[in-house]
Amino acid sequence: MPGDIAKTPQPPYYAVIFSSLRTEGDTGYGAMAERMEELAAQQPGFLGIESARDGLGITVGYFRSLEDIAAWKKNVEHAEAQRRGRADWYTHYRVLIAKVEREYGFEKKV
Repeated sequence: MPGDIAKTPQPPYYAVIFSSLRTEGDTGYGAMAERMEELAAQQPGFLGIESARDGLGITVGYFRSLEDIAAWKKNVEHAEAQRRGRADWYTHYRVLIAKVEREYGFEKKV
């Protein structure tokens, strides 16, 4: 669910960090972003997603392995979203792939 912190398993696993700057207007971006979240959740090895946008957009997708990430990149619908991103939605983006080796956090019980 957007706005939630992903519930990931114990490391190791991988993070795909997508940082982006958008063009003006929606031009179908919102619908495609929702579809990509739905589609990613169906991919083998997908563990969760976190996303925030306030000018700079950052989306982090978590996957079990590098092979799972490679398969997601090759997904036909995802490839079309990448093409549209370069053509219509982004002025700049960067993708980082990192191995998560350690994790810790805090959650206040209310």
